[in-house]
Amino acid sequence: MSHTPRLSPLPQGPSRRKVLWDQGRRLFLIVVASVIMAVNIRSFVDAGGLFPGGFNGLTLLIQRSARRFCGLTLPFSLINFLLNAVPAVICFRLIGKRFTVYSCLSIVLTSVLTDLLPSMPLTNDVLLVSIFGGIVNGFAISLCLLGGATSGGTDFIAVAVSERLGVDAWNYILLGNAAMLAVAGLLFGWDKALYSILFQFASTQIVHLLNPRYKRTTLFIISDKSEQIYERIRESTHHGATLFHGIGLYNGEPRSMIYSVIAGDQVKKITRQVREVDPHAFINILKTDQVAGNFYQRPHD
Repeated sequence: MSHTPRLSPLPQGPSRRKVLWDQGRRLFLIVVASVIMAVNIRSFVDAGGLFPGGFNGLTLLIQRSARRFCGLTLPFSLINFLLNAVPAVICFRLIGKRFTVYSCLSIVLTSVLTDLLPSMPLTNDVLLVSIFGGIVNGFAISLCLLGGATSGGTDFIAVAVSERLGVDAWNYILLGNAAMLAVAGLLFGWDKALYSILFQFASTQIVHLLNPRYKRTTLFIISDKSEQIYERIRESTHHGATLFHGIGLYNGEPRSMIYSVIAGDQVKKITRQVREVDPHAFINILKTDQVAGNFYQRPHD
């Protein structure tokens, strides 16, 4: 049995101050992420001779191949710009204009800094380089995503697949990097390729852990203030819900339960708002692997 409460109109757009704050926050996160990524390449990645995932790894593969087999020293930035050109155009059309512009800013900053920064190896232990370099790389990518951008390349593809198909595509990107690592193994030795797999696995898991946007979470909320709670859910997430009526078996009193599926990064916000409406509400939070049917996904700007 379900019931859809009537809602009050949604609030108007954010204030100018909030917009400026959001844009400043995005720029800060993207700049910090780009610096971390470039430092990671010039320290952990170069020290281990590794090939990180995505187009950064493909750029290094082309750069090192040209140096070894042709005696050419190609700039990292030029190769990376060319590789990212087509995905950036696709992202601009399918995902969001501002999202693409910020992502291109990340690509430019990372590429230029990688060319400018000197090599600074921290350790010669390749296993440590693979694990900690991957963690740092995943952290940098997660900062980009939190800033409403990507580090480019396969991240464009991962975001597009996640947006269009409603699945978490990051582990699929890990599989897609296998072809590049196979070529790297043939050219530069299988030890480098295998250690690069550890690097990419660590990076992917950090992204998966820190970026809950594409995860789905099911909420079961038992409360006597169901309509007020649903208004908060609707206004904050634009997701729908279903209201069930039942009997509490402990005391035999009528109870109401709201069922709703929201994005993983919205759980804390909704839980806090539910507590504001009803401090005694009972909330059951479940991880949802997949949703079939209409599910609202916040668009990128």
